[in-house]
Amino acid sequence: MEQKTALIVGMAKSGIGAAKLLAKQGWHVIVNDMKSEIPGLEEALMGAEVEYRLGEDPSSLLDGTDMVVPSPIIPMTKPFLVEARERGIEIVSEIELGYRYAQADFVCITGTNGKTTCTALTGELFKAAGKHTFVLGNIGVAITEHALETVPGDVIVAETAALQLEGCSRFHARAAGCCNVTEDHLDHFGTMENYTRCKNMVYMNQTAEDIAVFNADDPTVAAMAETTPAKAYFFSRKGEVERGIFVRDGMVIYRDNGVDTPVLRADEIRIPGGHNLENAMLSSLLAIPMGIPVETVAEVLRTFPGVEHRIEFVREYEGVRYINDSKGTNPASTIRAIEAMSGPTVLILGGYDKHGDFHELFDVFKKTGLVKGMVVLGATQQQILDTAGDAGMRELCIPVETFREAVETAKGLCTEGDTVLLSPACASWGMFDNFEQRGEIFKQIVNEWV
Repeated sequence: MEQKTALIVGMAKSGIGAAKLLAKQGWHVIVNDMKSEIPGLEEALMGAEVEYRLGEDPSSLLDGTDMVVPSPIIPMTKPFLVEARERGIEIVSEIELGYRYAQADFVCITGTNGKTTCTALTGELFKAAGKHTFVLGNIGVAITEHALETVPGDVIVAETAALQLEGCSRFHARAAGCCNVTEDHLDHFGTMENYTRCKNMVYMNQTAEDIAVFNADDPTVAAMAETTPAKAYFFSRKGEVERGIFVRDGMVIYRDNGVDTPVLRADEIRIPGGHNLENAMLSSLLAIPMGIPVETVAEVLRTFPGVEHRIEFVREYEGVRYINDSKGTNPASTIRAIEAMSGPTVLILGGYDKHGDFHELFDVFKKTGLVKGMVVLGATQQQILDTAGDAGMRELCIPVETFREAVETAKGLCTEGDTVLLSPACASWGMFDNFEQRGEIFKQIVNEWV
């Protein structure tokens, strides 16, 4: 049998995972990246037989190629991908590739904000019930890294971003949920319609035997229920739902087949904030209909501490609390972080330009009255300063050049009882490798002070 060739473009976590999987499966694997040198790549691929073609135009590598696996951040409109399609070369996303080789049931979470928390929490729910569970995807571990380890009966709880879903065709989720949809990644998708369409692909290929979970309070998400034959469940903070989860008199209620089952009191959920109530409800709906006992769900919700880089308490220093919300990579996410604050807050804002709009963010700042100062940096600095001017809040903003300067400046704006919140409302690219690195450096700086 003739050996097939795969071209992997983009050597971050997903590319490395895809290359290792395909090499193990006997493919001739060509690895490519715009960078001509990537420190640590050979160590990461140790044991995998691959051909290195770094720094080359991927269009020049299409001859003889049977499959292209592009990085999720590469738009499908890139010339080399357009040419690949014209040549009849299959384009496969990393999560699609992992799905094809995995034997586990997929439980998937998508949406603009809350995905990571929901994914981690849902993973804990299945683990607590004794299921052999892998927590993978956009949460930080590529699906292809562990796909070959899975056996029937296992569960893969996967964070599936629109950027990853875009290249899927056969991908099938046994259960899938969408947190919400707000403006994000317009630099990649061009329009909200295209972005929403890719989010909705998480429900692609579902059957009447599957579970689909929707946010009843988000009209865009609620409308997705019309697109899947799966059994639909809804969650709501605002009112009761026919089938799903809601809050009545402070009690979280699960309703199915006309039967109401109390889960726990909303104030017993350990992770704070209204947005985390939504996250808890979504995760519960991915678990209970899949056979996880309500009692197990309640116990996990009482103890789950949240995830790193998402409204994460770092330390208190000289009476000031420092909160790492580096996962706040768009305005809607930062709004949720601000709404979780309880006192005067100095905010660190700015980063990579995803072509988002910041006016709603400043509307919330004015409404809550909690933001006493903002330190602004990055590629979006001028846009944020201009928006602050439109909102009459320009005098609260201090522009800086470096991240360390931003943290030190925020510290200087505080008095006892204040909070410094890193929630940039922007991606980290350009200044950092990823939001995790940005959060780690923030914590490192804050923990240096003695």
